Amino acid sequence: MLERLIVWSGRHLTNRQATSIIALLIGVLASLAAFSLHKLIALIQNLLTNDFVADSFNWLYLVFPVVGIWLTMLFIRYVVRDNISHGITRVLYAISTKQSKLKAHNCWTSLVASALTIGFGGSVGAEAPIVLTGSAIGSNLGRLFHMSSRQLMVLVGCGAAAAVAAIYKAPIAGLVFTLEVLMIDMNMASIVPILIATITADVVSYILAGNATMFTFQLDNAWSVERVPGTILLGVFCGFVSLYFMRGMTWCESVYAKQKDHPYKKLLLGGVLLSVLIFFFPSLYGEGWNGLGILLSGKTQADWNQVMDGSLFYGHSELLIAYIGFVILTKIVATASTNGAGGCGGTFAPSLFVGGFAGFFFSRLWNMEMLGTYLPEKNFVLLGMAGVMAGVMHAPLTGIFLIAEITGGYQLFVPLLIVAVVSVMVISIFEPHSIYAMRLAREGKLLTHHTDKSILTLMNMDLVIEKNVTKVKPDIRLGKLVNVLSNSDFNYLPVVDDDGHLLGEIDILKIRHIVFRTELYQRYTVAQLMTPVPAFLYNNEPMEKVMKKFDHTNAEALPVVDINNHLIGYISRLRLYSVYRKMVADYSAE
Repeated sequence: MLERLIVWSGRHLTNRQATSIIALLIGVLASLAAFSLHKLIALIQNLLTNDFVADSFNWLYLVFPVVGIWLTMLFIRYVVRDNISHGITRVLYAISTKQSKLKAHNCWTSLVASALTIGFGGSVGAEAPIVLTGSAIGSNLGRLFHMSSRQLMVLVGCGAAAAVAAIYKAPIAGLVFTLEVLMIDMNMASIVPILIATITADVVSYILAGNATMFTFQLDNAWSVERVPGTILLGVFCGFVSLYFMRGMTWCESVYAKQKDHPYKKLLLGGVLLSVLIFFFPSLYGEGWNGLGILLSGKTQADWNQVMDGSLFYGHSELLIAYIGFVILTKIVATASTNGAGGCGGTFAPSLFVGGFAGFFFSRLWNMEMLGTYLPEKNFVLLGMAGVMAGVMHAPLTGIFLIAEITGGYQLFVPLLIVAVVSVMVISIFEPHSIYAMRLAREGKLLTHHTDKSILTLMNMDLVIEKNVTKVKPDIRLGKLVNVLSNSDFNYLPVVDDDGHLLGEIDILKIRHIVFRTELYQRYTVAQLMTPVPAFLYNNEPMEKVMKKFDHTNAEALPVVDINNHLIGYISRLRLYSVYRKMVADYSAE
């Protein structure tokens, strides 16, 4: 039945029509996945914490997170048997290096793993796993219907956009997320299916979860021009908080990465640290939406004090600012410890969480010190969410539209714009790439909106390398070399030793004046005739560097070697530019 449908669609539907229909299906499936994950997380959390008291500490905070990470670790090790961490980074990696191909198990494994991690208290977000799930749904549906690499990229973008739209009921944020974070260019071939996917996901999400926005927010104090200085300074503050978020996360991840061969040591180190932090600061438990909701809806000191429920700080209203500050500082450690110990989750929600608490911290201190015009704390919680998320992701539009859509706070659109833009300007001084892109950027595998660079990123050695080249030994005579040359279609013969190490090359054009002089056939050896290689290309070297080496050496062909100088093959300039031109034409076609 499915094969018939695929054949029928190939005969009767254009590529655009087929892509649009698949995008509709992606929207439905991504929304169902998002709804299922949030219900599963809520179910686990309610079962575990329903009897917790608000006016005292709860010892079980020291147990649940470790158990959740341990269960997640077992699930990944014995069921998944694959790395499913860093969901959005994994999507970017698939787009740039794997022709947008994601494994079939990514359609569901991240849901189970993140539900266990977050439900038991892991201080991470469900958004990255859902984005990976939605993208995997798009990738696998596209491959099922034999879509091209360019169409697969669009469908992966549809899945990611639909996931964001479904989680937050924010279709516009889902659309700009693919533009700013996944770097998918918006032309008519991509914008229509992505819109279809996001709108479909949004509608299905409303059908499943009702009309309420994610957070209850009511604007009490309209924004005014007098608050511009405070708004700009909040943007600067969010920029530095974003910098702390990224640098802190990177450092913590590097600490846990050193223990990669000792999973139970990581579990002990990260799980215990996470549990202790949650015991002292229960706001760190899970995604932290309850604490953020209190700050967004609160109006008085008594309302805000609820954020300290279940902690040792309970009943000490004078310590509220200190509690908020400690939560901001420790959230990064808690998130990195969750993933570092073996859990599964993303940094999307933590950036919103930290931003909201940072916005409250800034405005509360401002008002306590009476530094100027009164800044409404709940409004600045909202602005802080946009500022830190925009800074961490280098995505101001995503931050602006996401916060406006999930709270209905469109009346604060101008200050949202100010804070998000200023935050991105500040962090860009120190970090040129987002938290998701920085790993790929270091490897030269990041897709950008620069078409030439994007094509070079999408290219890989397997597309252009010629591995079937004839090798010669340095001790053979010219006469035997001439026989080899007569059977070769390549202008270069690599010279290798007995272990396969590249010693040099024979350039046919450079020895053409002696190849017909038979009296010299026993006089010269390959070692005497070979010339040094102009430059070495290394396996998996970024294609941008490959292009630069060709331009610098002006060579017609260059050898590819591994780190031990063993020859792998050759890349010719003609083949390289031929593939490049073809990919530019395919990439630019609508």
